[in-house]
Amino acid sequence: MSNFTEPLIVSQLPSGLWRTERDFTYDVGQEGSGNTITVPKLFTTDFFSVPWPASMLIPKSEKGDQASVLHDFLYSIVGEITPFYNNIKRTRAQCDFIFKEAMTVLGVNWFKRGMIYNAVRVGGWWPWNQQMKKLKVCR
Repeated sequence: MSNFTEPLIVSQLPSGLWRTERDFTYDVGQEGSGNTITVPKLFTTDFFSVPWPASMLIPKSEKGDQASVLHDFLYSIVGEITPFYNNIKRTRAQCDFIFKEAMTVLGVNWFKRGMIYNAVRVGGWWPWNQQMKKLKVCR
């Protein structure tokens, strides 16, 4: 089974966002698979980005926080892992599936995991495309 190699350590910023205080990695598929994602120290996250109406159905909890930070990181780079990360390019669907897998690893119950995953599949296109536009401008 997949695994996070280190626990999540974050600190809250004055803006209300959170910052990772050390790198952590996630082995996709199964531990030691060689398909590893490293979320860098000082990465900024808002954890679960749940729109207001959905937040009534999907309450926030700490159980899946590390998975949500991983997912935020994958969206921030629109799945494009640089040469530093073995030149892997992931689709949005692959990034979302990794999120679902990571929530399973962390023990998020099947119902909540399913709701969150489906919400990301339905609404994730907007932040993904916005980030893709930003990255194209920077290049």
